[in-house]
Amino acid sequence: MSAIRRRVGLFVAAVLAAGTPVLAAGPAQARADHDTVVHTTGGLVRGERTDAGRQFLGITYAEPPVGRLRWKEPQPVRPWLGVRDATSYGNRCVQGASWDPGYERPSLTEDCLAANVYVPESPRSAGAGRPLPVMVWLHGGGLTAGAGADIVPDEFAERTGTVVVTVNYRLGALGFLATEGLDGEAGDGVSGNFGMQDQQLALRWVQSNIGRFGGDPGRVTIAGESAGGGSVCNQLASPTAKGLYRAAVIQSGAYNDCAARTRDKAVAEGAAFAKKAGCPDPATAVACLRGKSAQEILTAQAGFGWAAVVGGTFLPQQPTQAFASGAAAGIPVMNGANQDEGRMFAFAQYDVTGTPLTADRYPKALEQLFGPKLAPEVERRYPVGDFPSPTVAYGTALGDQLMACTALRLDRTLAGRGKVYAYEFADRTSPPFASLRKLGTDFPFGATHVNEVQYLFKHFGLTTPLDDQQRVLARQMVQYWGSFIHGSPPRAQGGPVMPHTEGRVLSLRTASAGGLEVSTTVDEDHLCDLWDAAATA
Repeated sequence: MSAIRRRVGLFVAAVLAAGTPVLAAGPAQARADHDTVVHTTGGLVRGERTDAGRQFLGITYAEPPVGRLRWKEPQPVRPWLGVRDATSYGNRCVQGASWDPGYERPSLTEDCLAANVYVPESPRSAGAGRPLPVMVWLHGGGLTAGAGADIVPDEFAERTGTVVVTVNYRLGALGFLATEGLDGEAGDGVSGNFGMQDQQLALRWVQSNIGRFGGDPGRVTIAGESAGGGSVCNQLASPTAKGLYRAAVIQSGAYNDCAARTRDKAVAEGAAFAKKAGCPDPATAVACLRGKSAQEILTAQAGFGWAAVVGGTFLPQQPTQAFASGAAAGIPVMNGANQDEGRMFAFAQYDVTGTPLTADRYPKALEQLFGPKLAPEVERRYPVGDFPSPTVAYGTALGDQLMACTALRLDRTLAGRGKVYAYEFADRTSPPFASLRKLGTDFPFGATHVNEVQYLFKHFGLTTPLDDQQRVLARQMVQYWGSFIHGSPPRAQGGPVMPHTEGRVLSLRTASAGGLEVSTTVDEDHLCDLWDAAATA
């Protein structure tokens, strides 16, 4: 996924960069400060007012994970002096360049653990002075790319009456390296879950600080898409996250059945990465790696499957095992996927390079993806003639196996632990998201991976060119998400309540394509009998 969606310090230095000290102010300035200056546990921050409310960007929530803190559990930020400016985003965590808007150059800055807070202002969203519910958004990007700034949720916050927080967390090898030992330490010191621990520290920061922005720490919903949705799975399964949220939204995040890497696999990959980076001796690998530059780490990490690791206090069990043991009991979850998830991945694998998949190569491509035993049955169930092109046929099979059927299996896994509201984003007329639009292709992406994000937020800060019917659908989706964050069953004007009964899924379509409809055939539509059997074979 990282090839598709890249996403993309010491205390003394922090104090020196603290910004303008607090000075005496006149009445007008005092009123402005009352609106835009907030005293966090780290110190004072000054945000700004926008048409949609107030925003506070780039608030450091952890000590920079550099030097001796590289590959260490994140530490709360030390207090600073004066008033820090909070009107621009913090650094993106280390990652390569990509085709996403604003990611034309790599980021090589490890001082990147920052949060952005969006506070609504309108009377209809102010809740009559009551603290507002909160959504904490975890960005996607395959755990090797992305940043909290990938969405601008100011209008979402205003329309739903919620405080929205987006966060950065460590990525790639810097976030998920596991070894036999880190400086001789045991436990989570070797878990490889530093990026996940960053997310959890950000959630603790929210608990301590969100009340100062008008949010309610007792009504926090964690949400995310793709790798961010997978991160939500991990946080739901983590015993150390208990009490940090009351609800969860998983968008296209159930891939691989939310599974983390096994300890053995992660350690083996860590050793191979260290050798590739020029640190082959396990006894000195971590010290050696701490001496490498961010560019050297970024170069060496390519080709490895960076992800969370099972084992240790953060994630003692695989998420599905944890859910079966009672993890996330009583936590309402909204979970879903997109109808054509795999088309983007297939396009990126074939068509974007100018080598579209052909009918002759289709059987071999399926064999490489699914293996020689399963591929003939996949070819039979997904015949090329039923699709606009072999690439679309391949992408449909991939999306059903990777995303659609895993989302439905997660619904069943979580059933009984709490209400699980199910949706499928199915607007096949949706414009491709910005990274794909700028390619100028006429490839039929349909309701592909990531496309729903632009219906909820300003994706990459951009306004999506939606037609009238799509704008209506976007408003309804915001209402569904917003009502869920407020603690009620997801509902929207003109549509049914999102179902929580197993086998029933709310299809999100424009009016001319059938509108909002509760479907009982999503499992059949994605041939989940095939993929469920393959998953247990």
